[in-house]
Amino acid sequence: MIHCENLVKIYKVADLEVVALQGLDLHVEDGELMAIIGNSGSGKSTLLNMLGGLDRPSAGHLVVDGKNLLKFTERDIVRYKRETVGFVWQNNARNLIPYLTAQENVELPMLLSGKRRKQRALELLEAVGLGHRVRNKLSELSGGEQQRVAIAIALANRPRLLLADEPTGSVDSRMADQILDLFRDLNRNMGLTVVIVTHDPQLAKKVDRVVAIRDGKTSSEFIRSKSYAEELAELEAGVAQSPDAHIEYAVLDKAGRLQIPGDYLKEIGVDGTNKVRVTIEDGKIVLLPPEK
Repeated sequence: MIHCENLVKIYKVADLEVVALQGLDLHVEDGELMAIIGNSGSGKSTLLNMLGGLDRPSAGHLVVDGKNLLKFTERDIVRYKRETVGFVWQNNARNLIPYLTAQENVELPMLLSGKRRKQRALELLEAVGLGHRVRNKLSELSGGEQQRVAIAIALANRPRLLLADEPTGSVDSRMADQILDLFRDLNRNMGLTVVIVTHDPQLAKKVDRVVAIRDGKTSSEFIRSKSYAEELAELEAGVAQSPDAHIEYAVLDKAGRLQIPGDYLKEIGVDGTNKVRVTIEDGKIVLLPPEK
């Protein structure tokens, strides 16, 4: 579904240049549910904007659903945003119109498509658990319910890719769990590819793969040792859970470079230096602090 290779994004303001992405690589399979995590300024929101057709890379290779976004005309971008991708923002004001009902908000993206709007809107609101709130305006809905309406809007035109930017950032932990469960249901029942961007590492408990971005590059991946469905089945059967449900992998670029988490370097005494000793011992690559 998503193929990013050596993606670079440079923002220019007057004489100032800010490099947001520095040769990022990312591959997402069709029908996958995954999360992208990283600190503020790591480049995760920049990546999401490019996947959504809201921004363009400065260099590199970006293909989504077989479409090369670097070769898109403005007309192609409009069609892509209308037909291929759905977007859920953290700020509900970017998704919702306050003086419309939940149903009217969901119908709005379908106006230009000429499709049967009312039935589709009702089906989507039912799918996100709001079949009983279709005639309510936003002021009558909780923050979590508004976010569910936003998800229904993102699905209105049957996208193949759903992007969510901090979708649980403005709700409490209980509602965040419900929203993440909803993404999993949509992924499983509709075959949607779902990419969630967040700064919350707890999301790893709900998805099968987590990609960590650091300094504009893919630095590591966390992959489940067993599926979420298998873990739920074991919980129901009373099987004790392992504290480490995911295995962390460092990501190598084509030149063999990798980013090592700072905590690991501090653990071996490499702090405040840009050099380490690299040796091979018993078939393993070993990093050591520089000799004093």
